[in-house]
Amino acid sequence: MRVVLHPEAGSEIRTAALWYDERSVGLGEDLVAEVNDTLARIATAPRSFAVWPGVIGRPAPVRRAVVHRFPYVVAFEAHPDRIVVLAIAHAKRRPLYWLSRIEPGQA
Repeated sequence: MRVVLHPEAGSEIRTAALWYDERSVGLGEDLVAEVNDTLARIATAPRSFAVWPGVIGRPAPVRRAVVHRFPYVVAFEAHPDRIVVLAIAHAKRRPLYWLSRIEPGQA
């Protein structure tokens, strides 16, 4: 299935990768590789991921996928024709800041 990143989700991963590279050269690339693996898992079986607690009542529920090795989660909606990645968010910071990225009536 086609995976579409919200523009701000793409920016989040670039910013995080730069931050990790400043700590250790190559670590940012590792993060990007792990996120890409997570996106591939989502594309293969999007409905196998848990619905995000507290974000219900949508035609396409918001789901979350944990990124291995790094404290990040991918927030996404699985629609019949595409997967929309709303955020690539740090798991412990600013919970649900990305909710405004959901388009009203998006189905």
